[in-house]
Amino acid sequence: MKSEDKQPLQSESFEEYRERVHANDRPSAQPHKLIRAIFGAFMIILYVGMGILLLINAFNWSSDWAWCRYIVGVVLVIYGIFRGYRQYKGIDYYS
Repeated sequence: MKSEDKQPLQSESFEEYRERVHANDRPSAQPHKLIRAIFGAFMIILYVGMGILLLINAFNWSSDWAWCRYIVGVVLVIYGIFRGYRQYKGIDYYS
């Protein structure tokens, strides 16, 4: 190989090289993203739902545990909303 054959490869960025060499390697369907989105939506519903159930005392806890019920309920609702925001913005995905 001549040194001039290697020159274009050295001047292009790694991403351009990877795109050029592996252009046909990508699968057309990515089922892991669909499964991740469904699981994420399920977890959001679970967190917000459990938080609301705790806040309305659906489990009939005694009044001695009211402070714990309120704290855990509010934290679960806030975390569910936070996860929903992250999923909506696509922050949960590493692609």
